[in-house]
Amino acid sequence: MKVEKIKFGTVENNIVSLYQLSNKNGIVVKISNYGATITSILTPDNKGNSREITCGFERVDRYFSEEYKNNAPYFGGTVGRCASRIHEGKFTIDDKTYNLVGNDRGNHLHGGTQGFDRRIWNVQKCNEEQDQVTLIMSLHSLDMEEGYPGNVIVVTSFTLTNNNELIISYEADTDKATPISLTNHSYFNLSGFRETVHDHKVNIYSDAFLEGDEKGVPQGGVVKVEGRPEDFRKGKLLKEALDHMETGFDHYFLFSKDFKLKKVASFEHSESGRCMDVSTTEPGMLFYSGYFTSDLLKRENGDQYGRYKAFCCETHRYPNGVNLDGAPKAITHPGEPYTSKTIFKFYTSN
Repeated sequence: MKVEKIKFGTVENNIVSLYQLSNKNGIVVKISNYGATITSILTPDNKGNSREITCGFERVDRYFSEEYKNNAPYFGGTVGRCASRIHEGKFTIDDKTYNLVGNDRGNHLHGGTQGFDRRIWNVQKCNEEQDQVTLIMSLHSLDMEEGYPGNVIVVTSFTLTNNNELIISYEADTDKATPISLTNHSYFNLSGFRETVHDHKVNIYSDAFLEGDEKGVPQGGVVKVEGRPEDFRKGKLLKEALDHMETGFDHYFLFSKDFKLKKVASFEHSESGRCMDVSTTEPGMLFYSGYFTSDLLKRENGDQYGRYKAFCCETHRYPNGVNLDGAPKAITHPGEPYTSKTIFKFYTSN
């Protein structure tokens, strides 16, 4: 197990770095302290051939191109202070109403115009052990930043193990009651971008998802998956669902609310044999199938991004949860730290 530090470029005259985590099985994960962003994941197929399986770039300036900014896909970033959308950018805590930045058709999306994915994080430490390696980063989000109350200290750790697990853990403390919902926004294509994600077999162990309004913001309704394209409980090829959907998936699937670690989804690309399991402590996962990703974007090695070329598994608290009755742990209070863990496990089928 090892970590290597690589120069990634500069942002506003600040040097930013890549931290390359490697294990004994040929899995390599690259993470930048700009946005605590996963820029690259290389995994072998069932013949031992390694390819990139996530969207990203080799230089930080590519995240500032006009094509990228106009599309805003959040490739691999750590999203906060609140992932997903908040209706009209408004919420009320203790009889006080807060107004957030409206950066998505009048709604607030992924922390606003200067969310956590667009900040330079502090690298606290890199730990190399026999069976795992860990990179720990922190960020201070000021009171009323993007409209959110409270000074918040966030610590995010990325651990790669010799069991081929990428473990992402979050902790956050605040001095005022505030909504916190963190996630990683990596996009995956287990074919190594040789094709779209249509032929990925998908299992999502959920019997319901949150119903969104005309702009995709949940208002409290719940839809059962039984008999619908959204039913992945027994596993099926993604194309079997996409054939029945105009713009694919941008659905928040519901899991148990006990905040215990459980496997919630699995994915397989049969030709390459690459597989991925997703486990999380979170009560739901936003599954996005990448309909709106621009085909003007591609990695320097030629990997082509675009519509249905990669999917996201955004594990986090309920979208718009701060405005929904019964949304679990939508607000974090002083003295009650926010915690969350998600594990991506990579392996191959025979």
